[in-house]
Amino acid sequence: MLGIASPVHAACPIELAVFDDRDGVASVEFVPTGGSAVVTNTFRMVLGEGLVLDGIVMWSADVARPNGMLMHDCPKGDVTGEEIAACTAWQGVVYTADSSGVVGLLPAEGTAAPQTLIFPDLGPALKQSSAFGEKGFTKLPFDVFALKGCQE
Repeated sequence: MLGIASPVHAACPIELAVFDDRDGVASVEFVPTGGSAVVTNTFRMVLGEGLVLDGIVMWSADVARPNGMLMHDCPKGDVTGEEIAACTAWQGVVYTADSSGVVGLLPAEGTAAPQTLIFPDLGPALKQSSAFGEKGFTKLPFDVFALKGCQE
């Protein structure tokens, strides 16, 4: 943990932003990515039961979109595409919305955090993941997350 989230008074950079889903089932906490040439954003999704999914965003080259992935218990080090696919709980474009409802794309680090994040079809994808069930989490988050605060 980087620190306690504080209410948002001034512009919070996306890499320190914290978001909650409308039902209080999950939160999204962004963390600085570091020097990655491919990963543009790094975050974790914390589900109510204390389970943590690791998230990354990589922008596609052909049609520029922030493609996000949420992973659970992925192997470390040099892994195959098949191994990554097996531990991926959700994958899709991460959308944003401002206070007027204008939809956009997740910004890169160093820019102000959006008011809202949208993870399309998050609940159905997580229900199909290996992390769902008695040994993982049992409540599914909504696809929309609102900015809650900024990590100190």
